[in-house]
Amino acid sequence: MSTTTPSLTPAALHRLVEEGRAPRLLDVRTPGEFRTAHIPGSYNVPLGTLREHRAELLTHLDEDVVLVCRSGQRAAQAERALSEAGLPNLRVLEGGIAAWETAGAPLNRGPERWDMERQVRLVAGSVVLATGIVGVFVPGAHLIGTAIGAGLTYAALSNSCAMGVLLSKLPYNRGPRADLRTVIAELRGTP
Repeated sequence: MSTTTPSLTPAALHRLVEEGRAPRLLDVRTPGEFRTAHIPGSYNVPLGTLREHRAELLTHLDEDVVLVCRSGQRAAQAERALSEAGLPNLRVLEGGIAAWETAGAPLNRGPERWDMERQVRLVAGSVVLATGIVGVFVPGAHLIGTAIGAGLTYAALSNSCAMGVLLSKLPYNRGPRADLRTVIAELRGTP
């Protein structure tokens, strides 16, 4: 998260929630991640949906908004996208759901599943391990692992992750649909 991104600590947000002054909480993680654990009262607006439809969402976000993700990185990206579209009063939950949970604040829990970062580490590590072993018998196979390493380096430098995007499309990672119509209906409080 950049130092220019306005943030809110888990303790400060928890205090606002308990006082009945909770801002609009937008959780920009995948529907599967949201289903696993989310802050009570938050709305799931996956980062891709938010980026693609930010103009349509603006009319439903005219109040104080706090953006939430796992660690704060995707929320910071969402903050930049919504700021560029002209939405004021945006903040990012410092440290994301991980910090919220560490602070002992309440979470609504669903079926347990691995978060996206852990899945990326498993797939990338497995490919590198497998191609390293196969490379002993098949010359050049290790280059696949090198390509994965290059992709992870690019992901870190660009703060994006193609492997994470691909993994998020697997049935395991999909939860209830989070298309624009569903998101707006939830933000309006209509079924």
